[in-house]
Amino acid sequence: MTDHTNPTPADSAPAETEVLIVGGGPAGSLLATLLARRGIRSVLVEKQTNLERSFRGETIAAPSVTSLNRLGFGPALRAHGFLETTSVTTIAEQREVLHVDYRRFAGQPLPIDIPQPSLIRIFNRAAEELQGYVYLSGWAFSSLIEEDGVVRGAVLSRGRGERVSVRARIVIGADGRFSKVRKASGLAADIQPMARDFLSFKLPRPPEWGSAAQLVIERDKHLVILPTFPDTLRIGHNLPKRGLGELRAAGFESFKRGIMAISPQLAPLVDEHLRSWDDTGFLEIFTAEMEQWARDGLLLIGDASHTATPILGQGVNLAMQDSITLVPVLAAALGRGGPERVLTKAEFDDFVATRRAHKLHVTGFQRMQEANLAVGDPRGVKLRRLKFRLLNAFPGKYRVFNKVINAQHAIDDVDLALARTGGPRAVDAADPSPYEVSAHE
Repeated sequence: MTDHTNPTPADSAPAETEVLIVGGGPAGSLLATLLARRGIRSVLVEKQTNLERSFRGETIAAPSVTSLNRLGFGPALRAHGFLETTSVTTIAEQREVLHVDYRRFAGQPLPIDIPQPSLIRIFNRAAEELQGYVYLSGWAFSSLIEEDGVVRGAVLSRGRGERVSVRARIVIGADGRFSKVRKASGLAADIQPMARDFLSFKLPRPPEWGSAAQLVIERDKHLVILPTFPDTLRIGHNLPKRGLGELRAAGFESFKRGIMAISPQLAPLVDEHLRSWDDTGFLEIFTAEMEQWARDGLLLIGDASHTATPILGQGVNLAMQDSITLVPVLAAALGRGGPERVLTKAEFDDFVATRRAHKLHVTGFQRMQEANLAVGDPRGVKLRRLKFRLLNAFPGKYRVFNKVINAQHAIDDVDLALARTGGPRAVDAADPSPYEVSAHE
């Protein structure tokens, strides 16, 4: 599906708004939609003119599925279609050592896989007829508007020197792991490269594969194999930091043989369908930790404030949790003072502390798992295999995993109520949509 986007001309972009959100990924688009339901004026800025680009975070964890259903997005998700992931199996040195069946978690939905562009479209379409919602497509963040050390909005740019200033009571940086808003904010970020990076590719999913995920480990190499909607397998393969050049120098056939040796089950698919380096995508792995996510007039969320690794696929889920948790905080802060009052850093202190603690818990688990996967010496490999087997045999295995991966997200009662009504409709709902609805989506 293609997006029919009508980038807003400079003279049609609002000169001011309550909330200016930079970044139209899952965090930004969900936040803008939930704010619009509450009647809060927001401008969502997305530098791309369409959503047809490479995304990796397409797995929605069970708690996030629950949250999206409770927020009223369930019908749109089902209308689009998705793939439920039933289980994950860890295979170490060609032996199954750990199996987790997601169907064993009572009262929990299954994790789902849905293309991220489709998820973003679902959020955007829910907002596009709501009062006060403006979507600026094809506009890039250029700089912050600052007065006496306080952020008062942002300058946006497009094309050859076209610029527009949008003033706001709060600027939300939701522009991802390489956030330009974060760089412009002056807030300190501790960027820590991980020891390894990721190379990803997709293969056709045979019908007999089903909807089970796999983690396949061979000494210090591993594959993450995820069933992907509608009919593919999404595979991530680790490689040493700055090791891509050496890998490519060895040749593509050598790379293929390495993948086939790690997972003989994948070998026929790799041999037939993986043709060249163009079929792969590179992802640099690093984490970003920040003590402060906010300034007066500015707040960072999602990967902009807490970049996570791809292990356990938590990035998109953390980002959406940020947005859901932030909405009532923003609504309360905007209700204090007059329409010109800028929201202060102190008003987000509790939000940041809570979300930062949750993020550190997740990334701590990720770092532990990464260290476990990087073991390559024979003694360490045997010990790792033993740990997996002991965990697999542990009677309380599902209680342990339930606490780690299925912690429920709090949703404000107002947002739950608005999920049933959809929020205030725009006066002129006949205005052209900035999104094309394709008959074959």
